[in-house]
Amino acid sequence: MEANTVEIMNKGMKCLLDNLGIVETEYFISTVIREKFDYTKWQQEFFDKIPPNELKEKIADFAKNYKFEGNPEVILK
Repeated sequence: MEANTVEIMNKGMKCLLDNLGIVETEYFISTVIREKFDYTKWQQEFFDKIPPNELKEKIADFAKNYKFEGNPEVILK
């Protein structure tokens, strides 16, 4: 099932609001717009600097120590 842009935006906004609240959500959005932040480029540059074995260890540690406690319905609907 492919979501359209409006559905994706609604899910993203709900996720932000549920986790940050309205004030921090607005601050986050304004910061992203003001800084012309390219999340994909940032992620690529960040993770390209980490050796694959080290990255694998960090991912495993994170998954072990930070279990998902949110509501999967927010993301999976």
